[in-house]
Amino acid sequence: MLQPLEFFIAIILVSALSGILGSLTGLGGATFLVPIYTLYMGIPIVYASGASLISTIATSSGAASAYIKDRITNIRIGMGLEIATTSGSIAGSLTVAYIYSHHLQFIIYIIFGIVLLSQVYVQLIKSKFELPKPVKPDWTTKVFGLYGKYYDAALHKQVEYIGIRWWLGEIIMFFAGFISGLLGIGSGALKVLGMDWAMNLPMKVSTTTSNFMIGVTAATGSSIYWLFGYIQPFLAAGTAVGVLIGAYIGTKILVRITNKTIRYIFTAILIFLGIQMVLRGLGFGF
Repeated sequence: MLQPLEFFIAIILVSALSGILGSLTGLGGATFLVPIYTLYMGIPIVYASGASLISTIATSSGAASAYIKDRITNIRIGMGLEIATTSGSIAGSLTVAYIYSHHLQFIIYIIFGIVLLSQVYVQLIKSKFELPKPVKPDWTTKVFGLYGKYYDAALHKQVEYIGIRWWLGEIIMFFAGFISGLLGIGSGALKVLGMDWAMNLPMKVSTTTSNFMIGVTAATGSSIYWLFGYIQPFLAAGTAVGVLIGAYIGTKILVRITNKTIRYIFTAILIFLGIQMVLRGLGFGF
């Protein structure tokens, strides 16, 4: 049994690793923290989810500021999509209160695993391309200003892009917010999917803009989690410190690696954690 100080240090180390992975993939460290805390550290999923929401705010604060400085994040697109994610987060957080009060936690494990695994196919298909295929702008491109450019240090060139299907992005973002509130994560996986697949934005833009957005989504959900007593300050504090350190390190790595590399890391972790969460929900212990 770990002593309080040892446990706190272990939380920081695990959170730092999760912060690096979350920053690189745009998922937020919480996506990796909840499975690690529950599967390997014996922390009840309700408190793991609460701490992870707090850590998601820290990840967003640490990573997003660096990415904005590097001019990769598209703030205009991110703020427009936040309307849907915050609405979904409120709905998800209220739903989870019912689930926990009726001791139906196994549902959360199964849904969590399915959400992770559902991203794998899309990522494998998109991993063939370093940049999205050129597309013609649609009416939403012009109305909402879905365009931008950034310098890609890995490709050594300026990348210009346009976004399309704003309406589809908004729909996916609402469900991303709902899953965020339901599972206690930033739901970066669905946010990246919404921008990368639905709106045809480059992976790095999707990843960095997701990091910018998840903090706002998590802040909305965490207020409801706090109201129901699902946030333990000791656990949340260590988690936030570790994830913030990891997120900062991750930002330094992201700008130097290719989009394909990010996708492969993303996919491998999704498969591993997704399968384990589903098995736990079905009653198979580890």
